[in-house]
Amino acid sequence: MALWGGRFTQAADTRFKDFNDSLRFDYRLAVQDIVGSIAWSKALVTVNVLSSQEQQQLELALAELKASVEDNPKQILASDAEDIHSWVEQQLIAKVGDLGKKLHTGRSRNDQVATDLKLWCREQAEVLLSALEQLQQQMVKVAQAHQTTVLPGYTHLQRAQPVTFAHWCLAYVDMFERDHSRLKDAAARLNTCPLGSGALAGTAYPMDREQIAHNLGFSRATRNSLDSVSDRDHVLELMSVASISMLHLSRLAEDMIFYNSGEANFIELADTVTSGSSLMPQKKNPDALELIRGKTGRVYGSLAGMMMTVKALPLAYNKDMQEDKEGLFDALDTWFDCTVMAALCFDGIKVNAERTLEAAQQGYANATELADYLVAKGIPFREAHHIVGVAVVGAIEKGCALEALSLAELKAFSAVIEEDVYAILTIESCLAKRNALGGVAPEQVAFAIEQAQARLK
Repeated sequence: MALWGGRFTQAADTRFKDFNDSLRFDYRLAVQDIVGSIAWSKALVTVNVLSSQEQQQLELALAELKASVEDNPKQILASDAEDIHSWVEQQLIAKVGDLGKKLHTGRSRNDQVATDLKLWCREQAEVLLSALEQLQQQMVKVAQAHQTTVLPGYTHLQRAQPVTFAHWCLAYVDMFERDHSRLKDAAARLNTCPLGSGALAGTAYPMDREQIAHNLGFSRATRNSLDSVSDRDHVLELMSVASISMLHLSRLAEDMIFYNSGEANFIELADTVTSGSSLMPQKKNPDALELIRGKTGRVYGSLAGMMMTVKALPLAYNKDMQEDKEGLFDALDTWFDCTVMAALCFDGIKVNAERTLEAAQQGYANATELADYLVAKGIPFREAHHIVGVAVVGAIEKGCALEALSLAELKAFSAVIEEDVYAILTIESCLAKRNALGGVAPEQVAFAIEQAQARLK
């Protein structure tokens, strides 16, 4: 039986019912709906709608229903109820009879679903925060093991200056730390309780909404009933945080796909996160990473769809808002899955240190060091930059590294170059000189690892 049938003299067309019903996806809010209903039953005692004995009877029945749902959530889908609120009420009435019909007094599905969704978002945020922490921990672990592994740094996909594999890992650790911070901020902002806002104008019963909010673990009650039932900022914000984090995951995936390629051969992914070719037996494909990269667009699509849905909605509640859940559920599920998979990709990863060092040496990554050397000898940087550019051309023509040129050959580019130049052209020197905070020098990388470990504790 529908919750709203009294006004109607004809049954809904079955096609409309299928189009209108939301149980197939909002069944995921069952536990939150039950928890909110228990809090509401306690509030009804304070305004003399329910006796203490009636409330206890309702709470016991709701607790039993909650345990049943937690044990088997999919049981809900066998029902023809319109939505999760209808299903919970039907089950409650089946357990306690007419007493179950009193629970909805003073409450609307509008403030009910807004509360359910915020409870779900708050819980999901905790799950996602934990997943981000585990990804960072895994990357810090790999960084710690590869503090001395030289890696060519890139700009414009051209070899630039040498870094270390640890420094590269820590760059992404910082990105995910910002995602973690954004998610915590979003969770704090959504931690307000709409229950008691009614359909749009507030409840007619003199409830203590602050007490209801605290009973449900919210920091406070929402301030305006119109905004309370129509606000979906928390949905948009969580999708936005998910989109930014997926951007970081996609960049990570792209780097690793390239590093894993036969052309780079910097890393080898574990068999646990790769697949083979149906035709070419030699292939080992980075499918986990490619799927992370591919699923990023899916999360962006959910955010864009939700923004389009709410951009022109008048106050207060409109049925358009039912479209918030499928996109949100999918976006956050995808974000979680990709975060877990990214962490798994670092479990068992092998870094080809000989190849990464060779690539760093081949890329004239020490050209900037030579320019700095000339500056230290009194040559203006712009002139030094030009001299080194010419020297690199000479080394390319000879097919060797800068440090492989003889002193006479180097002096042909600038007379100020002396034997001491070779000490500063080593990879070790290139790294050690970047000793300012955040640089790639061994001391700075070790410090960054210690700081990351301290944060993640």
